[in-house]
Order: sequence, then structure tokens, then C-alpha cells
Amino acid sequence: MTQTAAASNVTPLKPAQPAEAPASARVVALPTPKKPFFGPRMKTRAMDAAATFIPPLLTVGALLLFWEVLCSSPTSSLPSPSRVVTDTWELIANPFYDNGGNDKGLGWQLYASLKRVALGYALAAVVGIGLGALVGASTWAMRGLDPVFQVLRTIPPLAWLPLSLAAFRDGEPSAIFVIFITAIWPVIINTAVGIRNIPQDYKNVAEVLRLNPIEYFSKIMLPAAAPYIFTGLRIGIGLSWLAIVAAEMLIGGVGIGFFIWDAWNSSRISDIILALVYVGAVGFVLDRIVALIAVAVTRGTANA
Repeated sequence: MTQTAAASNVTPLKPAQPAEAPASARVVALPTPKKPFFGPRMKTRAMDAAATFIPPLLTVGALLLFWEVLCSSPTSSLPSPSRVVTDTWELIANPFYDNGGNDKGLGWQLYASLKRVALGYALAAVVGIGLGALVGASTWAMRGLDPVFQVLRTIPPLAWLPLSLAAFRDGEPSAIFVIFITAIWPVIINTAVGIRNIPQDYKNVAEVLRLNPIEYFSKIMLPAAAPYIFTGLRIGIGLSWLAIVAAEMLIGGVGIGFFIWDAWNSSRISDIILALVYVGAVGFVLDRIVALIAVAVTRGTANA
């Protein structure tokens, strides 16, 4: 009985249960932080742009307001800005009309003037850099040519126009010659100064490398004098644009200078003011173009 009772108290063994599989991992995507609309770089650029453009815009706005108040009277001899825009709206809206002859829009007038400036200025740049390098590198050339250049550069540009008309017997080459003779002097003088200021170490390196004259000119002289050369080129482009406007008033034909003179003869003062605005804007753009080229060529050593 005792054994039977003991046997009946024994708990039977249960079969082993399989181990539960671990729960599969789930990837939870974290919310991406929202980028600010203006990052630090954008803010810096915006601040730089504001510091560059806002002051001149405010200045121009103040001048226009002063002009408007000063010339708003019906008895004023000069038109106000609002009247200029009203009187010249057709020229502003359609700058490239062509009615034949000299009756062309301001776009074509500026294009004709720019072509003359481009030819005369290109010739002045090539010849001026060559003569400037000669005067700067050679003592004998400086003694012989520099006094002549100093005398000729003091002659007003328009004083050359009658002589050029007598020589070429045509207004187009005469205007180009006036541009050439006006722009060449600052190029010559600044190039010569730049060549004379080449450091002696550069010259010693050229002697050690035994560079021939052409290699010395292209690898030593021009790179070292480039900031001075581009200073002369910037002055030259400004003088060229000034001279062409004055020359075209006398030679006639198509051009912004002739347009201004014709508007004066027809008492269109608003047209003259609009043309002067265009002349100033184009002159500024030409100067900026030469300045940016100077920075690119000299790798920042020339001021923009």
C-alpha cells in the first residue's frame, strides 16, 4: 500500500516545450528635422547683397524724389522723372525699332556706338600694351618716346577729329581713330609703369632660366605688370565711351551721340535725359566687364 501510494504521488514529466522565437525587430523611422528656409550661407549672402544694393537704391530713390519735387512745376525748364517716362515710353518699350535712315531705336543707336568703341579700343589696347612694354623695358625708348607721349596725351580728343576727317574723308574711320587716340595714352603709361616696377628677383629668375625675349615678355613681363595694365585698360574704356558720344555729335549718322544732338535740335529734352541714362548704364557695364576680366586674369591682384 505504501509503495502504491508513493507511486500515485509521483507527477508525470511533461514533454519539453519548444523555445519561443524572439520577436522580430521593427525599424522606426525618426522624423527628419526640418531645414530652415534660409541657411547660414543664404543669410550671409542675403546680407551681403543687401549691403551692396540697398545703399545705391536708396540714394537713387532720394535723388529721383528730389528731382521730381524740384521739376514738378509747370514752369520748370527741365522735365520731372515721371514726365520723362511718359514722354519717352515708346523709346523705352521698343528700343529696336527701325524706320530707315537715322530713325532707329536707342538699342540700335547704342549698338552702332559700341561697335566703334570696340574697334578703336581693341586697337588702342594692342598698340598701347606693346608701346608701353617697349618704353618700360628700354631706357632709350623711354627717353625718346615718353616726352612725345606726354605732349600728345594732353591734346583733347575732339581736337583730333578734323585731322582724322581730312585724312580718312569718312566719319566712320574718323570716329574709330578718335577712340583709338583717346584710349591709348592711359594704356601706354600704366603698362610702362608696371614694366618698370617688375621686381628684380623676377629678372634674375629669367636670366637663370635663360628665357628668350618672347618668353620673358609672355611669362615675366605681362603677368607681373598685369594689374597696372588693366588699370590703364579700365581708364581707357571709360575715356573711349566719353569720346565716342562727343565725336558722334559732330560726324552724324547712327549713334547715341548723334541721337542726343538730334534730340537737342528737335527740343526733345526727355529723349536727351533717357539717352544720358542709357549712356551712363552702358559705361558702368563696360567698366565692370573690364574689371571682372582683370580679376580673372590676375587672380584677384587687380581690384574690381
